Amino acid sequence: MLGANDGIISTASLVIGVAAANGERMPIVLAALAGMTAGAFSMAAGEYVSVSSQADTEKADLAREQHALDTMSDVELKELSDIYVGRGLDEKLARKVATQLTEHDALEAHARDELGINEMTQAQPLLAAVSSFGSFVAGALLPVAVAVFAPINAMVPYQYGFSIVFLILLGTVAARTGGSSVPVAIARLALWGTAAMGATAVVGYIFGVNVG
Repeated sequence: MLGANDGIISTASLVIGVAAANGERMPIVLAALAGMTAGAFSMAAGEYVSVSSQADTEKADLAREQHALDTMSDVELKELSDIYVGRGLDEKLARKVATQLTEHDALEAHARDELGINEMTQAQPLLAAVSSFGSFVAGALLPVAVAVFAPINAMVPYQYGFSIVFLILLGTVAARTGGSSVPVAIARLALWGTAAMGATAVVGYIFGVNVG
């Protein structure tokens, strides 16, 4: 949802800025396509770098934990047992659970319960990059379509109107999925979307007047 919102707002804002300065369709469509492409690759690259750093940190943490297990197994067993005591088990049962999990897979037990790393949360840079790329493109395709099909003499209001509708729909879905307030989500997206598109419209208008 966040990537799609970014795709809508950034691409629509770029289109509105160009449309306010230039009344021809081809430059507007090219700007939309360029914005979508640049934004999608930027999102993907940023996400890949960020998640790769997280993955490197996790690998380093796991390496340190493995070293501790190899050199201080008794200390690590007590540490794991104390974690389970803190979660509500009595000391005897916590020790038994810690011992059994250690015998099964010590590193997995410590990674999950001490470091908070498991298969579901483990960093996956490529997957994160692809997801960010796809979600941005999915959002950006909407203002691109408007740039292609909307009347050229009403491009700015069409872009703004459709973009706000798209943002409201996405905000509603995201809010209901996450259990948060739908009106608050809609108001937030509408406010910042309007601010971004309004700012680029002003810049485009000023640029167009100066060029003219």
